[in-house]
Amino acid sequence: MDEVLLRSLTPSVLAVLVRRGADFAAAEDAVQDALVEAVRVWPADPPRDPKGWLVTVAWRKFLDAARSDAARRRRQDLVEEEPAPGPAPAVDDTLQLYFLCAHPSLTPSSAVALTLRAVGGLTTRQIAQAYLVPEATMAQRISRAKRTVSGVRFDQPGDVATVLRVLYLVFNEGYSGDVDLAAEAIRLTRQLAAASDHPEVAGLLALMLLHHARRAARTAPDGSLVPLAEQDRGRWDTKLIAEGVGILQAALARDRLGEFQAQAAIAALHADAPTAEETDWVQIVEWYDELTRLTDSPVVRLNRAVAVGEADGPRAGLAALAALDASLPRHTAVAAYLHERDGDLTTAARLYTEAAQKAPNLAERNHLTRQAARINSRRDGG
Repeated sequence: MDEVLLRSLTPSVLAVLVRRGADFAAAEDAVQDALVEAVRVWPADPPRDPKGWLVTVAWRKFLDAARSDAARRRRQDLVEEEPAPGPAPAVDDTLQLYFLCAHPSLTPSSAVALTLRAVGGLTTRQIAQAYLVPEATMAQRISRAKRTVSGVRFDQPGDVATVLRVLYLVFNEGYSGDVDLAAEAIRLTRQLAAASDHPEVAGLLALMLLHHARRAARTAPDGSLVPLAEQDRGRWDTKLIAEGVGILQAALARDRLGEFQAQAAIAALHADAPTAEETDWVQIVEWYDELTRLTDSPVVRLNRAVAVGEADGPRAGLAALAALDASLPRHTAVAAYLHERDGDLTTAARLYTEAAQKAPNLAERNHLTRQAARINSRRDGG
């Protein structure tokens, strides 16, 4: 069973059902039922047209559910509109579905959460981590969003800003999380950039390309994480970097600065440095100041504390860190790094151990555990 194929077809099948009049929650349930049926049937009898098979089965399951619900008897006339047999059109509906999920009846945060869950394929836990809220809170938010759009015709797509937020979070999860979604997020953002001259679309695309250019160097052969300062810059994709910088420069020239352009500018400064020691940390701090002004995000302030520690010394970084909530994700790891830079190895080792226990994924947990062991070895050797 090709799970990757099933995953790639899901958004397009879901879009077909929505366009044919299914409300979002019912369409999602029908597609999930069709996927279960595919897992059962395809190994023994694979279809010649996987998408057409899924559309047909999902539509029939939607109609079956509609018939069983007295409140939806008005949908009976849709039986005549069942998709005809034969190959389904090779149309990519994914980006359109992103816009449809960003429905005006939803708040931006609810629209993002719903899209990440239904189209992006992220789990409720992953979405909650991205929003820095408990998993139960996010589950309730997604359920409310589904109830809100239940029965709503998806003929009023949402705005670009909400779609950009979704693509950004999908890319972040694909870049550092459990599911590889980064390439898909880049593909969709390229489509959006081709259809829109919004400078923040260009900013997001530049940001993705600049980060993706470093991906090959982010992990060692054994799968362990390699910090930015220790990465082999010869493995960075210079073509992606050049493309990202070019897109960013064109966006900045329009003088309509947004958060994605500011983030891309920081990534470009890292990419431009021949070595970690030659990184222009002073300018990076200035861009973090702009980003803080634009977003007032605690995560941005946390990253700024690291940059301040590099530009002005670890004690300045610790002073910036002291103003932030200690429960912020990765706060403990940043504190450990800055204490190590300041020469306080005892505190650094303790904080690395604590940070490992709070790590959101196995790769990061292993990395922080190794950092603690390294510090302890230095202390014992000293």
